[in-house]
Amino acid sequence: MNTGQWLGLITGVLFGFLLQKGRVLRFDKQIGAMLLKDMTILKFMLSAILVGMVGILLLSNAGIITLSHKPMNVGAVLLGGALFGAGWAVMGFCPGTSIGAIGEGRWHAVFAVIGMVAGAAIYAELYPLFKSTVLAWKDFGKIGLQETIGISQWIIVPIFWLVAIALFILFEKKKI
Repeated sequence: MNTGQWLGLITGVLFGFLLQKGRVLRFDKQIGAMLLKDMTILKFMLSAILVGMVGILLLSNAGIITLSHKPMNVGAVLLGGALFGAGWAVMGFCPGTSIGAIGEGRWHAVFAVIGMVAGAAIYAELYPLFKSTVLAWKDFGKIGLQETIGISQWIIVPIFWLVAIALFILFEKKKI
């Protein structure tokens, strides 16, 4: 294994550990999130986004990494979001939590992983059809929030932090 693979493995194990410690692998937390009655998963994700956005921007500004946006394709976002949401609703797991649940010994999550692999295979087979239909819908190209609204990333970041902190406070007040 090369250094990148070792770093990926270490990062994955650490992420799984944090998912488990944050209790977001629990089925009741997954259902609570879908019913908007338990914001544990949203708080976990927001915390990761807040830390990650600052780290990635600092690395980018230092020239250590180069950002490369994926094209913003409306059809791909709608289809992918619908499939992701349907899979999460049916199985009670997203891709990361399904692997974490297997790691905890909850073998029923294997069916979620099988579903993801089958879905990826079906998508690959249907890709030519999707390319000429759904993926041909409006494509905005490789854009980011900074380019879209014309504001520096270092203004967007504190605004996002303030909104996230306000949400954290709201969730705590409502005890969700």
